[in-house]
Amino acid sequence: MRNISKKDRERIIEILSNGSLLPVDYKNVLFPPEKKEYELVYEEKEREEDIIADTMAVPLQPIKTFGEIGKDWTNKLIFGDNLQAMKALLNDPKIKGKVKLIYIDPPFATKHDFTGSKDQKAYQDKIAGAKFVEFLRKRLVLFKELLDDQGSIYVHLDQRKGHYIKVIMDEIFGENNFLNDISWCYKEREMSKTQWNEKHDHILFYRKKSGQTFNWQSVTMEYSEGSKKKYSLKDENGRLYQIRGKGGEYTGKQQLPLEIERKYPDLVYRDYWDEKVGVLARDWWADIPFVNRASAERTNYPTQKPESLLERIINASSNKDDIILDAFAGSGTTLAVSEKLGRKWIGIDCGKLAIYTIQKRMLNLKKEIGNKGMVLKPKAFTLYNAGLYDFSKLKKLPWKDWRLFSLHLFNCIDQKHTVSGIELDGFRGNSDVLVFNHLEDGGVALDYGFIDDLHSMLGSKTSKEFFIVAPAASVSFLENYIDKGDIRYYILRIPYSIVNELHTREFEAIKQPIDESHVNETVDAVGFDFIRAPKVQCEYKSKKDTGIIKINTFKSEAMLKGASQLANRESLSFVMVDFNYAEKEQIFDLDHTIYSSEIEKNNWEIHLPLKSIKNKMMLIYLDIYGNEYREIKTKADFK
Repeated sequence: MRNISKKDRERIIEILSNGSLLPVDYKNVLFPPEKKEYELVYEEKEREEDIIADTMAVPLQPIKTFGEIGKDWTNKLIFGDNLQAMKALLNDPKIKGKVKLIYIDPPFATKHDFTGSKDQKAYQDKIAGAKFVEFLRKRLVLFKELLDDQGSIYVHLDQRKGHYIKVIMDEIFGENNFLNDISWCYKEREMSKTQWNEKHDHILFYRKKSGQTFNWQSVTMEYSEGSKKKYSLKDENGRLYQIRGKGGEYTGKQQLPLEIERKYPDLVYRDYWDEKVGVLARDWWADIPFVNRASAERTNYPTQKPESLLERIINASSNKDDIILDAFAGSGTTLAVSEKLGRKWIGIDCGKLAIYTIQKRMLNLKKEIGNKGMVLKPKAFTLYNAGLYDFSKLKKLPWKDWRLFSLHLFNCIDQKHTVSGIELDGFRGNSDVLVFNHLEDGGVALDYGFIDDLHSMLGSKTSKEFFIVAPAASVSFLENYIDKGDIRYYILRIPYSIVNELHTREFEAIKQPIDESHVNETVDAVGFDFIRAPKVQCEYKSKKDTGIIKINTFKSEAMLKGASQLANRESLSFVMVDFNYAEKEQIFDLDHTIYSSEIEKNNWEIHLPLKSIKNKMMLIYLDIYGNEYREIKTKADFK
């Protein structure tokens, strides 16, 4: 620590004596930062070590697998907060340090409106400034841990935040590992008459270490027609070529090419068109347009990126069977193109709309980029929940799997050990953990007597904080902890939404949007919760060729702070429709989405064309916490 001036010492003592908080200015006085050439400094910037250590990992609960599970790998689609999900992926030796390419297109956090379908605002980010920088920085820290040593990362941003994130990525990956600031230039209707119209995005390209994969041959640009016309000569086999000079001695402007070739055989050579590889890749791309409204690949998901953009990136920075990760998966472009190019993939998104959009897209793929050509059956992929769990499925797990899930749910280390002859399951920090076997002897309860017996055997030989993980239904008392002497026995109930005393932040749920303008909001969830279907009551009627759904009751049943205080229908996020539900396969194929804001404007009615309903229709009513209520209807239900 550097010497503190007398004036600063007196001021610090005075502030602390008054019980006040020290001003932020004193941070660098008391704890001078590590000397760096430069650094982006802002409030609440955490150390990289703390980000890795303090991020809560949430286990991945498999919900449904599409196709047959592979022997060594099955692609992954994960619903949840990407920070918590990536912390969980760090526990998988098949993934940690094995991801060859990461592409992300995060919300740009500019409070800038983007146009979605039907000229609606696609999103307007709510986190801006330093909060967004730290939001993204936390994820970049984990990205680096997941990347292969020959891996690369592409971060897609606009001009408002790109420069800040460039500095952050220099800090995390090292300025020597910065490779390009790629400009994706595009044509779009000009709107501004007060400044230069913004017609490009930034894509920051970094490697983890030197020796990164870069297949330059696969991303060369086509020559112009003018260049091709220069190859006007044909040899005896009909191959096009032009005469070029060796070392620049011959320009070919003064005499006929064939005469020059005979006269100066040592100074010229034949440059064949079919041997040209194309123009080497540049860091500005003006040949990839936006996804237009008539495009075969269009999903109507806000901010969808074109498949040709991801084709270029994936071809350049990965090879077949490499793992590709997109933690802001959105409409699923990265995953779709990875599938077409023979790569393994992991997609993460916190939005249910994104998950169902991706599910539909992967099950309706076409082989060619732009989603054209023959049908492509994707390799198997599994849908996981990370942070919002289906307790009914958890209860059916065998004891071995239940025990492991329980430990991971509360960030416990799986490490069996014995204290005073009692076998314990692991550690939470330095504290002992026991997973209560509720299945033993046909079902037993965790009661006061169990705690008494446990304490009598452990005595003072265990840690001051002892954790017992158990299903809530198996616990016969209400307290979250019981004190015995100087030992506190915490009861970690499943289902559960975090005991705040055990964490530095309160539980924060992933929130789903109520209109299209909030689809891509930044999400920073903490903890986990369990699925509880909302209470829904609707009337179904018809008028001419229109089916009318009147939502009379919609109440979230989520056990979250403030959820029960929400008025009727206030917790509705949106309704999704599959007009031709495949009941036998149990696959929901998203056809239509109606947001709560739109339904409210229409007096809480949804109008659907009856002709669109095939055999059976499925409706999914979603609350703002991600819980679903499902109904299957036919035309006959609309009376």
